[in-house]
Amino acid sequence: MHSIKSLRLVLGDQLNRHHSWFKETDDTVLYCMMEVRSESEYVKHHIQKIVGIFGAMRDFANALKKQGHRVHYLKISDRNNKQSFVANLLEIKEQYGIQDFAYQEPDEYRLDMVLKSAANELGIPSKVHSTQHFLTQRDELQVFFEGKKTYLMESFYRSQRKKHKILMDAAKPVGGKWNYDVENRKKLKDLSIIPEHKIPKNNIMPIYDEVINANLPFIGSIDANNFIWPINPIQAEDIFDTFLQTQLPFFGTYQDTMVQSNWMLFHSRISFALNTKMLNPFHIIQRAEKHWKENQEKISIAQVEGFIRQILGWREYMRGVYWAQMPSYANKNYFYHTRTLPNYFWSGDTKMNCIGTVVNQSLENAYAHHIQRLMVTGNFLLMAGVNPSYVDEWYLGIYIDAFEWVEITNTRGMSQFADGGIVATKPYISTASYINKMGDYCANCQYDKNEKTGPKACPFNSLYWNFLDQNKEKLQNNPRMAMMYRVWGKFSVHDQQNILSQAEYYLDHLEEL
Repeated sequence: MHSIKSLRLVLGDQLNRHHSWFKETDDTVLYCMMEVRSESEYVKHHIQKIVGIFGAMRDFANALKKQGHRVHYLKISDRNNKQSFVANLLEIKEQYGIQDFAYQEPDEYRLDMVLKSAANELGIPSKVHSTQHFLTQRDELQVFFEGKKTYLMESFYRSQRKKHKILMDAAKPVGGKWNYDVENRKKLKDLSIIPEHKIPKNNIMPIYDEVINANLPFIGSIDANNFIWPINPIQAEDIFDTFLQTQLPFFGTYQDTMVQSNWMLFHSRISFALNTKMLNPFHIIQRAEKHWKENQEKISIAQVEGFIRQILGWREYMRGVYWAQMPSYANKNYFYHTRTLPNYFWSGDTKMNCIGTVVNQSLENAYAHHIQRLMVTGNFLLMAGVNPSYVDEWYLGIYIDAFEWVEITNTRGMSQFADGGIVATKPYISTASYINKMGDYCANCQYDKNEKTGPKACPFNSLYWNFLDQNKEKLQNNPRMAMMYRVWGKFSVHDQQNILSQAEYYLDHLEEL
């Protein structure tokens, strides 16, 4: 038996089986993985997120053991689990007589600090390694936009397309355009074209029981006998294979659409597998491009470009913003919003059908697609003046794919405009007309999408104009907002007053909407 010298920590979102660490077995190296309360409790997470990560971690640990690696795994229920990284690492060091320590770069600023401190406390040589996952370096975006106040995703995305030779025809974009977003905003009218999805049915009841017995706080519901999210790369690849075959042909066209009866639509649902590193983004992008090239008669360029932009564009961009702006980013509150989150964001019990549908879907499946997050829940919370810290906590907790590096930039930046325009060029707000244009929620609502005032008036309508009026000083000079202010200026003083009074009433009775 070789004595163990080196300890390597693998975090719950570092489940990359292709990492160079695992190419060769070495009996002097011990891999350590742990389920700890400190990570499970910093916000109230969805139950599917907790058991999904634990399930994927355990599957990963078993795969390493089968390969011949030595693994020290601490379950949430283990009696000797100290429930924090530092305490557990100190214990393991003493237990095995560890001489050096290594970990992979955490994706979260908070954990970056925790592990730097842990490395110091261990008092042995330590080394930080790349996760070998992302297509960009932590500081790449910051360097790219040096000296700029705002970071334009589009220019970063184009540079990455060129760098990685994705959808390129020599120095030009394939098809002659970089971005086909204008073609990707259609409402779905024919529900019969929605394809069948590949859904795993994992029995993770033992993990669920452990989480319950450990008394971890959580939100949402779960069918632990038929868990619908992938817990290993094989399941994740299966989901992606099905996406390429059945969903990609319509993905771009209908990526912004919302349908009450179907929460999956044409979305790939691989974000959880990507963000836990079960899947590699470059591999996914390459496979999508290859599949499109082989099936151009049934898949247009707009579909595949829209999909690739989500990963090579937004995902890498948001990570770059995160590392360029943290830790101050977590406190940005451009509009000085102070309200608390309405209770129906935890219960789904509201008369607004769009909010009720998205919240209930999120509680049930730990998932909502980007337009549901941005233009339904996010749009409402921004116009309602809710403190972005509460909004952050909610998004970070409720979605299975939410990890701070990708969540906070989307929430504070894109959704709440709390960063004052670092990420987005304008606040993403709308009346009911946008929600009605993109989906069927308004048809089944107690409120009237066309009414601005009165007992049946949709709250989105008066809150929209009230938000513009309240924040005139900060927004009226924004060229992308000029049209909105021109329209508001054309309302009579009487109508303006009625709309603002309606909004005031709704804000005073936020819990009753």
